Amino acid sequence: MPIELTTSQFEQMIMVLSALCVMGLVLTVAWPWIARDQLAERVRFVKNERSVLRRRGQPRKAANVDGRSQLFAKQPNRVFAGIVERLSLARLTNESGTVLLLRMAGLRGRAPLVAFLASRLIAAVVLPMIAFVYIAFVVRPDLPLPAVAAMASAGAIVGFWLPRLYVHNLIAKRHTSLRRSWPDALDLLLICVESGMSSEAAFRKVAEEIGSQSKELAEEMSLTTAELAYLSDRRQAYENLGTRTGLDSIKATVIGLIQSEKYGTSLGQMLRVLAKESRDLRMAAAEKKAAALPPKLTVPMIVFFLPVLFAVIATPAVLQAIGAT
Repeated sequence: MPIELTTSQFEQMIMVLSALCVMGLVLTVAWPWIARDQLAERVRFVKNERSVLRRRGQPRKAANVDGRSQLFAKQPNRVFAGIVERLSLARLTNESGTVLLLRMAGLRGRAPLVAFLASRLIAAVVLPMIAFVYIAFVVRPDLPLPAVAAMASAGAIVGFWLPRLYVHNLIAKRHTSLRRSWPDALDLLLICVESGMSSEAAFRKVAEEIGSQSKELAEEMSLTTAELAYLSDRRQAYENLGTRTGLDSIKATVIGLIQSEKYGTSLGQMLRVLAKESRDLRMAAAEKKAAALPPKLTVPMIVFFLPVLFAVIATPAVLQAIGAT
C-alpha cells in the first residue's frame, strides 16, 4: 500500500531535509576546526611521560596489571561509567578481547572501553524504540501492534552490533594507513640503524619523521619507544607493537627484531629484506586495485555514459525525421 502524504506532511518533510542539508554543510565547513590533528599533543604527552618517569628514578611499565595502556588515558564519561558499573557490563563481556579490539582501532585507556560498552547497550535500547515509532506511525500504521513490535525488535540486534561495526571500520582505516607507510618507515629505520643509532633512538627518530605521512604509525612507534625505555623486557615492547597493529608485515618485523636482540644477528640486513618485501606487497596491492578497476567501471558506464551517448548520436536523426514529416 503506497504512502499518501498530505500537503502539510510534504512541507514538513521538505523542511526536515533542508535542515539536514544545512547541518551537513555546516559540519563540512567546520570539520577542520572540530576534528583537529592531535598527533603533536600525543607525541608531546609521551615525551613528558618519559621525562617524569626518569626524574622519579624508577621504571614503570606502560601497562598496568590487567594489561590496559596508561598512555593517553582519559577520564570516562560519568553517565557511561555509571551505566557500566550498575549493570556490570564489563563482567558480561570478554573485556580482554574488547580492549585489544579498541587498541587496534587506536582507542586506549578506560574511557573508550566504558564508552563502547555503554553505547552498545544504549543503541540496543534506543534503536528499537525509533524503529517502532517509524513503522507504527509512518510506514505501516495498519499493522497490528505485535507485528510492529516484532519488526522493531530487530533494531536491538542492529544497535548492539553497530558500535562494533564502527570500531571495525576504524581498524580498517588504521590498517590502510599503517600498511601504506610501513615500507617507508622500515627504510628510515634501516638508515638510522646503519648510522649507528640504537633501536630506541631509531624508533624515536622514525616516529618524528613519519608523522607527516601517517600519524597512526607515528603514534605506534612513539608508544614502542616509551615501552622500550620502561619495560624490563624489550621483547615485550616489540610484541606489543605487533599485537596493537595486527598487520602481518609488522609482525614479521617484530619477529626479526626479537631474533636480533636474542641471537645478535644483523639488524640492518633483516630490515633491508623486510623493507623490500613490504614495498613489493604494497605494489602488488596497488596493481590488484588497478586490475579491478575496469570491471567496477562497467556498470557506471552502462548506466550513465551509454544513454547520453545514444541520445547525442540519435538526436540529429530524430530531429531530421521530425522535420521531414
